[in-house]
Amino acid sequence: MSQLHFHGLDFPAGIWRPFAAGRPAVRCSAGYLIYLQNTDATCFYYLRSGRVKSFIQSEDGAEHVLHIYERDSLFGEASFFDELPRVSSAVALTDCEIVPIDRELVSAQITRDPDLAMTMLKYLARKVRVLSSQVDDMAFRPADQRIARYLLSISPSAQGAVSCTQEEIAAVVSVSRVTVNRVLNGFACRGWLKTGYGSLEILDADAMRRLCEQ
Repeated sequence: MSQLHFHGLDFPAGIWRPFAAGRPAVRCSAGYLIYLQNTDATCFYYLRSGRVKSFIQSEDGAEHVLHIYERDSLFGEASFFDELPRVSSAVALTDCEIVPIDRELVSAQITRDPDLAMTMLKYLARKVRVLSSQVDDMAFRPADQRIARYLLSISPSAQGAVSCTQEEIAAVVSVSRVTVNRVLNGFACRGWLKTGYGSLEILDADAMRRLCEQ
């Protein structure tokens, strides 16, 4: 069974689709701001297609990317469940289709499928674990390991391509674009990946995993 990888979160692909079954999707153009930091969370979202960036912004305008969400992901759910203002913002990186999920829909779906509640709790708990791991990465791991771990976390397309830009990688792992370029060129020289415009093809995932384990 194919898996949906969110930095170490392994769940069957499409597990969240029942939330969106029969629901109309909202079409968003690239650049559309889906929600803002410090606003109320009246719903969370299922990403039917496209890519969405979650980020936090400081008072002086500095931005830190938390995650790039791919198709079949949930996002914005943490603040929805704890009923506190959103800690991040979300923007469409590409044209997207998103399905808003409100409390009525959550209650109805969990009533139909009670096991989904436990799956959601497991998902949220693992997300906390992943965020702790990200803090560890930023504080202690060298740039090449952080970049390799991030690339391995992205689900490839049917053709084996990993969709991301150097700017996105730099923002997520908190290094400069120059550093990303240097590291990717090093990986390419070792035969670990092939670079392309807006995407990469990982050729030797085992070698990249061994790097991450050092």
